[in-house]
Amino acid sequence: MEIKIVFDNNNINKNFTPGWGFSCLVDQTVLFDTGEESESLFNNMQNLDIDVSKIEKVVISHDHWDHTGGLWGLLERTKGIDVYGCPNFSEEFKKRVVSLGGNLILTEKLTQVKKDIFATGEIEGNYKGSFIAEQALLIKREEGIIIITGCSHPGIVKIIKKIKESFPKEKINLVFGGFHLMNKDNREIELIVDKFKEFEIEKVGPTHCSGYEAQTIFKRIYKDKYIQIAAGKTFEI
Repeated sequence: MEIKIVFDNNNINKNFTPGWGFSCLVDQTVLFDTGEESESLFNNMQNLDIDVSKIEKVVISHDHWDHTGGLWGLLERTKGIDVYGCPNFSEEFKKRVVSLGGNLILTEKLTQVKKDIFATGEIEGNYKGSFIAEQALLIKREEGIIIITGCSHPGIVKIIKKIKESFPKEKINLVFGGFHLMNKDNREIELIVDKFKEFEIEKVGPTHCSGYEAQTIFKRIYKDKYIQIAAGKTFEI
């Protein structure tokens, strides 16, 4: 199964437009998040040889502009896409998806999106002192579970624990995406890395809102099991 990084703060070369936000395509048909705006999203899709018409499902991690911005252009171009959001996303988000012809699916709990691909369902988080609803994407593979996060506002450790509750016997092969550690001090980041090791997570790829310090610490500890995430990158899982 192939993963293509469509949108990220960083890019692998000048053909791919970087921007604030995140998006990746799984198995050619499932898009996770959409970055901050559609023009760069479509440019990067074109340069990754992505056939937009094949995208059947979009899973939105949380209702923030840097993860939903590209969705509106996508829905205008391709009608009838299933859009997976959390029940406590804003009414504005829900109405806009429906008005643009999207099929809105609200994921209160673990929800199968496609064979071996699941949305975690809503996980409660906190952003600037207020409630926020967020979900992650997970993929079941023979090598273990792959977890993809948008911003991890509920806490990356909390998200992993939630997934382990649903799949207690499955090992975790890879966790990548936004870990939301930009404002954490080094000691706190190191404690989170310790938790990753306790979970026996084999590979990591912090990006977007993870922050430079967290990326540096994860890379130092995970060494060759650290995956650099950037717009334009493609890899097999």
